[in-house]
Amino acid sequence: MKTEMPLILGSSSLFRQQQLKRLNIPFQAARPEFDETPLPNEAAPDTALRLAEGKARSLAGEFPQALIIGADQVAVCKGGQLGKPGSVAKAQQMLRATAGQTLSFYSALVLFNSMSGHIHKHVDVTTVTMRPLTDAQIERYLALEPDAVHCAGAAKSEGLGTLLIERIDSSDPHALIGLPLFTLIDFLHAEGRVLL
Repeated sequence: MKTEMPLILGSSSLFRQQQLKRLNIPFQAARPEFDETPLPNEAAPDTALRLAEGKARSLAGEFPQALIIGADQVAVCKGGQLGKPGSVAKAQQMLRATAGQTLSFYSALVLFNSMSGHIHKHVDVTTVTMRPLTDAQIERYLALEPDAVHCAGAAKSEGLGTLLIERIDSSDPHALIGLPLFTLIDFLHAEGRVLL
């Protein structure tokens, strides 16, 4: 019986780690060393995919015989990219700008076989319509959901962000949280991994 290659999640995101645990397969999380600065005039799906691939490839030296998952997400509203706010003040500003608007979330996924060099790539698109919000609602939300400052667009959909959202259109409900699991399952099957 051949030994399966280890599965490495190239992310320090607790949200993505929790998502991957749902599949009940062993994995190790590792922090990728990769510059996540967007390039000028780069389209959002291209940014997300470039960063996901860069994160996965950055771990190949540390894990030369592994299946490495890279993921990244970029949100877009009115043509402008929205990152992770990182602070309450920026989150307030972001939520004011997106209230009542429709956002597109581009969730990129890469599975890199560091032994063969084979790579699988996908970008999932989720459309989110935000509810109109008052400043008081935004302040209360951020006080109750402090992790929102670490989420693209500042709306943590799997938490109280549900109160901010009017509608979600997606082919994979996991993608909005940051890891398109349906596609990841396909990629793992393509690499010969038995999951069930």
